[in-house]
Order: sequence, then C-alpha cells, then structure tokens
Amino acid sequence: MTEQEAEGRKGERREEKGGTASEGRDLSQEPGPFSSLLSPFSSPSLRLSLLASRLSPRVPSWLGRDLRLLFAGRGLRSISQSYLAVIVPLYLAHLGYGPVRIGVFFTVGAVGSMTLTAAVGVLSDRFGRKPLLVLLGVLTALCGLVFVATQRFAILLVAAGIGTIGRGGGAGSGGAFGPYAPAEQALIAEHAGDRYRTHAFGMVAVVGVLSAALGSLLATTPTLLHRTMGVSDLTAERGLFLLTAVLGLAMSVVVLPVSEAKRAVRMPGARRLHKRTRHVLIRFLVTNATNGLAVGMLGPILVYWFHVRYHATSGQLGTLFFLANIAAVPSNLAAARIARRLGAVKAIVTARLVSVVLLAGMAVMPSFLLAGVFFLLRTQANTLSAPIRQSFLMGVVDAADRSTAAGLSNLPLQAFSSVGPTVAGQLMQMAWVSLPLEIAAVLQGVNAVLYFLFFRNIVPPEERELAP
Repeated sequence: MTEQEAEGRKGERREEKGGTASEGRDLSQEPGPFSSLLSPFSSPSLRLSLLASRLSPRVPSWLGRDLRLLFAGRGLRSISQSYLAVIVPLYLAHLGYGPVRIGVFFTVGAVGSMTLTAAVGVLSDRFGRKPLLVLLGVLTALCGLVFVATQRFAILLVAAGIGTIGRGGGAGSGGAFGPYAPAEQALIAEHAGDRYRTHAFGMVAVVGVLSAALGSLLATTPTLLHRTMGVSDLTAERGLFLLTAVLGLAMSVVVLPVSEAKRAVRMPGARRLHKRTRHVLIRFLVTNATNGLAVGMLGPILVYWFHVRYHATSGQLGTLFFLANIAAVPSNLAAARIARRLGAVKAIVTARLVSVVLLAGMAVMPSFLLAGVFFLLRTQANTLSAPIRQSFLMGVVDAADRSTAAGLSNLPLQAFSSVGPTVAGQLMQMAWVSLPLEIAAVLQGVNAVLYFLFFRNIVPPEERELAP
C-alpha cells in the first residue's frame, strides 16, 4: 500500500469519527444555516429566561393599558368600600345609634347612591365617562374627611348620601356597584370589545374581590389596635376614614390617562335612546325592581345582623369578609367559560337560584361558624352571575347608550334598596332578627324567574357569533 493510499484511508477514518462525534455535540456550535436559530439555547442564562417566561402568567392580548388603569381604579375603590362596609355600621353602633337609626342612615345613603348612579349614567354618555370617574373619586375623598371631622348624625347623613360611604362594598362585590359603575362598565366594554367583554368583566371582578379582601383585613385593625395598644374603636375607625380620603384621590389620578372614544352627537329632536336599548332597558327595570328590596335588606344590614345575632366583632367580620372575597375569585375567573357553555341567561339564573337556597339556610344557622360557611358558599354563587350580568347588558344595548343603560337599569334596584335598610331594621327590632334574610331570599327567587322569562330569547353578539 502506497503512502498516499494510507493517508487517504486515515483521512476517511477521521471523517467517520468526526461525523459520529458530531451527533453528540451541540449543533449550535457548528456554523450553518440553523446556527442563528439554535444559538439562544446554548446559553444557560437564556435557557433559564425562556423557562421563566413559560412558567410566568401571560398577559392576555386584550388587556391593554387603558383596561389595566381601569382595573387599578377598581382595585383602589374596592379596598375602601370593603372595609367601610364593615366599619360604618359598627362605627354608628359605637356612637350609640340603634338599628332603626342605622337603617335610616343607610336608606339616605342608598337614595344618594341611586341619584348619583342615574345622573352619572346619563351624563357619561353626553359629556364623557372618564371625567365622571375623576369627579366621583374627589367626592369620596371629601366625604371621607367629613367622617373624620364630625360625629353629628345629620352631617354624616349628607356625607353618606353624596360620597356613598358604606355602600357598594358587600362581600364578593369588589366595588362593582354604585355611581362609578355606569361610567366604568361602559369604558371596560369599549376597550375589551364583544369577543373579550365577559373575560374583561370577570378579570376586573377578580381584581375587585382581591382588593376587597385586603380591605376586609384592614377592617380588623380597630380590634387589633384596641387589644394591643388600647386605642379606642372610634379613634381607629376614624383612621380608616382618613385612608378613604387618600384612596379617593388616588382613584381620580389613576384614571386620568385612560383614553375614550368620541361619540357621535345626536341631532336635535332625535330619540335619546336607541330602540334596541329601550326594549332591553324596560325589562331590566322590572327585574331589578324585584331585586332591589332584597338587596336593601342585605348589604350593610347583613353586617349588623351578624353583630346582633352572633355578637360578631369587627375582627371576626373582617376575617369573614376577607374569606368571602377570596372565595369569589374562582367564580369570577370561571364566569366567561360558564357563560360560553350555558349561555349568559341560563348561567345567571342558575347561579341566582343556588344563592337563594343558601341565603335561606344561612338565616337559620345556630352558630356564627355555620352561618359563615353558608355565607361563603352563597358569595361564590352570587358573584358568579355579576360579571355575566354586567357584560350581558353592555352587549345587548347600543354602544352609545351603555352608560345610560347601566345607570337607569339599576335605578329601581337602588330605589327599592333605599327602603330596604329601614324595613329590615324595623323587622329585626319588632319581629325576628333573621326575618329580613328570609324575605330577601324569596324576593331574589322571584327575580331569577323573571330574569329567565324576560331574557331567554335575547342573545348577546358573542353568542350569535358562536351559533351554528
């Protein structure tokens, strides 16, 4: 064998070994057309970064800057409304007022909330939704300062009516109701679009209930300060009213950068509401009227009921409301999926009927623990329907009428709920302490039946797109 042949065979053997070895090497080290694609995986730090990005929650594509700012505003509002829902009834009791006067207080607050809600709804569609949200934040701040500065019942009544102090913070509500709602709901629907509207309402509800859970924990601070530092309940509660003023200003600031689409100006003599909006609105007026008295008998009176029936303290109630808000999270997250599967109307009616049964059972529980369990279960069922109902209304009315529809549709609810606290206070004092809860359960059962009869044939845009 010649030297040239020997060298040739050695070269072939080296190439075979090299080819075999290349199978075990990182191909990104070899130059070639795919080296630029594979090179990121060759860096350990980049591999860890990629793994972290896969494990971290992804921000939905529809969740833009404007929606995030609106969600932040809801979070701030939910914190204050949540602890005020617990603190205000107890604060009035600590001032020496009985159930009848406390009922009158919340009746006046409900009337103020009703008037503001209707006004915000109409004015938002005419002058813009964002300016009204800013103004409401300032009003809340001013009224919080009034509660710090005085104990006079008449002045507190006026402040409660203007600033809706102690309203809209029921467990699991997450600040979704009250004068803010018409403007906020219309802006959320505008920025989310029909396809993701229910998802957006479910997500903002999650932000609301988690923030409300924090607010519920803040409601325990008077009890903690009294036990650990000897601070009186009234002094600690005034500290929370001062915090309300700070949060009110923050609510105004956070919505300032939110953009808002310009609406077409109606010609003189044109009807104020679209025909489709009027058709739906009349039905909502009837169903919400049946629900209004029930809501009024619950709401802030429910806190007082726990206090009277089981001698619950602010610490116990703050903890209970914290757990209720946490329990509302999975319901709100599942709302869009359940609405997609059952349809909006069936999902709303089913959740409402379940909550009715649980409310009736809660009223006769012999201990705070058992009543609290029923309360938590009812909160889950009740909060499931809230984002679906809000999204349904925004979907079936004309886009230009959304704020007006949101404001006016709740007008009967707020009107009748304004009577509820006074009626509930009288029943608790003169008849049976749990009678308001049983009456509320019956009324909400009637509401569920009417809701199904009125809306079973009305389909929102997203469901029409899915129809075969």
